[in-house]
Amino acid sequence: MQITWLGHAAFKIKTENGKIIYLDPYRLSKDEEKADIIISTHGHGDHFSKSDIKKILGESTIFLGPKSEESALSKLNGRGLNMNEPLEIEDIAIELVPSYTINKGTHPKSNNWSGVIIEVEGKRIYHAGDTERIPEMKDLAKKNITVAFLPCGGRFTMDFEMSTDSALDIKPEIVVPMHSWGASLENYKKLMESKDSSIKVEILENRILNI
Repeated sequence: MQITWLGHAAFKIKTENGKIIYLDPYRLSKDEEKADIIISTHGHGDHFSKSDIKKILGESTIFLGPKSEESALSKLNGRGLNMNEPLEIEDIAIELVPSYTINKGTHPKSNNWSGVIIEVEGKRIYHAGDTERIPEMKDLAKKNITVAFLPCGGRFTMDFEMSTDSALDIKPEIVVPMHSWGASLENYKKLMESKDSSIKVEILENRILNI
């Protein structure tokens, strides 16, 4: 499958059989392909952008997000999921998991916002949403995550130090830093290598990751 970072926390996943999945679509080109599945992790406008979602909505698009955002989701024919509620759509398994900040008040746990795990074609992809390092991340080490998209910009979420420590908890094969607010991701890569060189860092500016 192909993974494209569309900027900020937005990703496009294209499976081998041609399914198109968007995560937190934001500032999309008007020419982006229509989605089979869209998932927004929470209600902030840079993760739940109605104008961008409308660009990629097709007649059969499935739009998902946390149950706490169900009112907003329903206005776009979307559906809210409970945390850790498994959902299978053909050969794609989806599960929302907790995502929140502890030291910053920007994303309180009480909001019940989410990260998401997608399992498809034998791979597990984790999008952390807007989060800090939280205890639940240690549970993800049991999930055999192939690729983890982790925020690292520090403004509203984790900084480089906390993000790379989170990767140590999650133990993915690959980390893709996101939500970086323009910070040098090469420095993120060097920091991760100094902590655990077995976790590969992929910087997806102007390139596609094939897994």
